[in-house]
Amino acid sequence: MAPTITLVDDDKNILTSVSIALEAEGYKVTTHTEGQSALQAMIDRAPDLAVLDIKMPGMDGMELLNRLRRVSAVPVIFLTSKDEEIDEMLGLKMGADDYIRKPFSQRLLIERIRAVLRRSEAAVRSGDDEDSELLIRGDLRLDPTRHECVWRGAEVQLTVTEFLLLQALVKHTGHVKSRDQLMDAAYGDNIYVDDRTIDSHIKRLRRKFKAADDDFTGIETLYGLGYRFQE
Repeated sequence: MAPTITLVDDDKNILTSVSIALEAEGYKVTTHTEGQSALQAMIDRAPDLAVLDIKMPGMDGMELLNRLRRVSAVPVIFLTSKDEEIDEMLGLKMGADDYIRKPFSQRLLIERIRAVLRRSEAAVRSGDDEDSELLIRGDLRLDPTRHECVWRGAEVQLTVTEFLLLQALVKHTGHVKSRDQLMDAAYGDNIYVDDRTIDSHIKRLRRKFKAADDDFTGIETLYGLGYRFQE
């Protein structure tokens, strides 16, 4: 079945033009001009990916993501204005998987959507390949086939990006992973994100584990080098 994309933006021109472009690529698209109806629709039937504008009247993209993350790990791409750098970082900390600045080319958005969907498929892919093996490291249990992360018996809800970053660290416990290596693991070779994006995802990972276990110290920062996972 064709992946379903939910677009949320108060600019109807953007909704129309992006919908046409995505449908031409074979995606099924649903659109909303405000956050409340979008939230309920995504709770009732989760899409494969959501594209959210940050600046909207009423419930803005930040609040929509915050409420959505309470019930769903659906991949999210934010649309931001060029002067919203703080909002971009906050969005990533809240659990967005990627962001694109307005004005943007439709081709760039399509490529980012494809990249996030590929990561989503990789994170839940079943089979016998290396990426789908069950990983148990001390108190951590990571199951890519079920997109399941359990720490000391408590499930930790992760986004696609967070899961892939943690998987890259856990597969080589004790080894330092540079930010470039983590970028490749989570985003692929053809997508560039800056260091702060990786740092924001790692900080959110730590907060989620800390919420499950206040003594969690498994993800270490090696300044100037990168990160590593220690049992």
